[in-house]
Amino acid sequence: MDTDELDPLKKKPVKKDLTRMSIGDLKEYIDELKAEIARADAEITKKGKARSGADSFFKS
Repeated sequence: MDTDELDPLKKKPVKKDLTRMSIGDLKEYIDELKAEIARADAEITKKGKARSGADSFFKS
């Protein structure tokens, strides 16, 4: 079992104090967030393909 499955699903991340960050740090933070969004989108796509495969298997 993956340890990520043990974490609460609705756990909200701690918000950073953006006022203390420089412009460069803010841009880097945005890049990190975009990478995390892309990772989440890839997982959604992967799970969608698995689900459609299972749906088509059980409809046959």
